[in-house]
Parts: sequence; structure tokens; C-alpha cells
Amino acid sequence: MPDTPDILGAVLAADPTRRVRAVGDLYRLLLNQEQVFPATTPAALVLACLLDDPRTLAEDRWERRAGRRPLRAELLNWLASFADIARLDVEDGVGTAQDLAAARAARPALHDRITDFCDDDDPLVREAALAATALLQADPALASSVPRYAPAVREVLAVSADSYYRWIARERLAAWGEDVTGLVPEEERRAALDRAGELAEDPFGEEQEQAIRWLEEQPKDTAAPERLGRRREDRTGPRPAAPHKPAPEPPVAAPGSEAGHRGPWRIAREEERAEWTFTPYVGVGPLHFGMTLEEIIRVLGEGPAVSSYSHHGEDQQLNYTDFIESGIRALFHDGRLGCVAADALTGPQVRLDAAPLTGCAPSQVEDWLVHRTTRPGSLAYSVAGDPVFADLGLAIRSQRAGDVVLTRPLFLLHDWLDLWHALPSEEWNCS
Repeated sequence: MPDTPDILGAVLAADPTRRVRAVGDLYRLLLNQEQVFPATTPAALVLACLLDDPRTLAEDRWERRAGRRPLRAELLNWLASFADIARLDVEDGVGTAQDLAAARAARPALHDRITDFCDDDDPLVREAALAATALLQADPALASSVPRYAPAVREVLAVSADSYYRWIARERLAAWGEDVTGLVPEEERRAALDRAGELAEDPFGEEQEQAIRWLEEQPKDTAAPERLGRRREDRTGPRPAAPHKPAPEPPVAAPGSEAGHRGPWRIAREEERAEWTFTPYVGVGPLHFGMTLEEIIRVLGEGPAVSSYSHHGEDQQLNYTDFIESGIRALFHDGRLGCVAADALTGPQVRLDAAPLTGCAPSQVEDWLVHRTTRPGSLAYSVAGDPVFADLGLAIRSQRAGDVVLTRPLFLLHDWLDLWHALPSEEWNCS
């Protein structure tokens, strides 16, 4: 496990993979389960000092947010999450009294640094800075600054495409005694979206066409699938430990076809498969999310065997590329790698905690992952019954191998968790 100085040192690394992993570690190790620790507040003060470093202008995809954004915006998002937790009390399970007192004492210094970015030219940076500022102003010592920033919170955050920012705007404006009559609570907005989604999927519903039009008009939510903040009433203390259940045996990969076997259903043996590991929402093997096709070709040392494009007028957009020798399919959005599928028969053996994920019995992998996954709401299922683990950025699909079915793991970004809408039709035929 990396130490805090190592994490902070990697935040500005030239290697994008190291940067993304370091930001993920900030959440996992310093705000884990929405708690503050002895190292959390010093880390927050260091990060605030890094905000004006030109290296924070580097853009990438971050584990806790949707879409590409500058590192500066993502560090501000982390500081907003820190400020959100600092508003709470020890009985809410957010840390010891000493650690929480340190977090609260740091708010004025953080506020002074962060407000410099509330008028930033980049809208993503500006929104993140306003969100962190609004949450920091829960400190009574900063109450005099509220009138200065309340208009921007209403004009910018309250109409953001990001549901977390909208929630912050409404919650803070209400706390400041502002009129929030015209601001729709996020619970009502989500309920309306769910209802519209049901109508849109009803082939016999009279309101289907209207619901589809309304859904298409809605901006894409850029918040993380699981919101960084929680309402105070949601925090009732430390989460109770789950009842003890015996852990299932780790999955075992299929042994592979006998030497000399030929044909379309030949399964690679263990010694024939490349050994890869993956970091959730960062990358898998030598690939990291956000790569272009040219970068992937250079890393794999292999050209694409099959490429699929979709056409939009005179423009064409790359959907996916198959790399036969490596046994993977690279799937793209806006020309950037967003998902990697490992072929069940010939793909690399990707391991999680030393357990294989490729070419195994689907039920074994699913049982093992379900037992391992602890975050509430992390597990979902696609319309085809494929388990999707949001905390891992991992989906387990099935692929036929003659008379048997083996696992075809998909490693993906938040944007791809809705497999039915994210995957091209050709991927659904790999079964």
C-alpha cells in the first residue's frame, strides 16, 4: 500500500497512468468509506498548494468522474469531498474527534486557495471550485463570504449537468436561507428520469415518443455513478459489518485444448496466455483508458485485424478494433479507449488478487466477485444477465467455446457501465 507522500508525489507524474492511480488512491486511502484520517488534512493542504501548477492542466479520465477533465478539476473535486465530510460530526462515523477537528481547522486556508479558481476560464474547473467553496463555507468563520459566492452557486452549480453539483447548490442555498423554490430536488429529478425511462422502453405506451424526446434533451450527467457526497440524514454512523459468510473458492481457468487441437473452439492453454493485471478505471495490462488507436498499436506491437466504424454524415467514428494475436477487443468513444474485452478462448489471463478472470466458468467468477464486492449498490446486471461491478469497472460476459461457456471479462470506464447502450451490436454477438 503506498504511503501518503508517495501518492502526493505521483499526482503530478508525467505518466498519465500514475496520475490517475494516485488520484484514485487519494479517495481509497485518505477518504475511504467517507472518513478522515490523520494524513487526510495535511494531504488536502498540499493538494490545494498544487492547484496552480501548470501540470494540473493535463486532461484524463478519472475513476470517480465521468468524461475527460483536467487534473486541476479533479483535485478540486477531491477537496470538495473533503469539505463535505468535514461538515459532519464524529457520531456520523467520519473519523476521530481529533482528525475531524483538524479537517475543520483547515477550512479557512483551503477556502483562500480554492476561491482563486471560482472564476476560472475552464467551466469544469470553475464548477469544481465553486462546489468546494460552497461546502467549505459551512464553517461559521467563513459565513461572511457567503453573499459573495451565493449568486455564482445559483447561476453555475444549480444548472450544472453534474447532479452532485446541483445537489450541493440546492442544499447550500437552502442552508443560507436563499429561495430554492425553482430548484428541483435531485430525488424528484431522478424519479422523473426513471419514469421517463420506463415509458421510453414501453413499445406499446402512448407516451413513449414524448418520453424519448424528453430524455434526449437531458444533458448527460457528469457526476460519478455513486455521488461523492451524502445528505446528513443518510449518515447514521459507521456501516455495520456484513454477516460472515464462507468465501467461495477462487475461480479456476479452463485447462485449454489438448496440444495439436485445431478449429474455431480451440482454448489457449495457461502457458500460451499473456499475464495481465488491471487497475479499476485506470487500465488493464499495458493499456490505459484514454489511449488512441495509434498508441495501442505501438504498445501491443500489433496491427488491428478487424476495425468497425460508424458513419455520421461525412464523419466516421471508430467503434472497436480486434487484436487477434493479443486476444482482445478495444472499444472506443470519441476516438479514445473506454473498454477492453479479453477473448475467452485466446485472450490474456487478467487476474484480480491472483484469481483468474478470463476463460473460467461464469458462475464461479460471479460468485467469487459477489462475495468480494462490499460497496452497497455496486453490483448490477445487464439486460443479458451479465454481472457488472461498478466498484471495479468490470463486467463478466459469457462466450461460447464449443459445448461450454467461458468468461469474457470487460474492463471499462464509468461511461460504459450501462452495457446495453454502451456496447456495439457486434459485441453482443460474441456469445
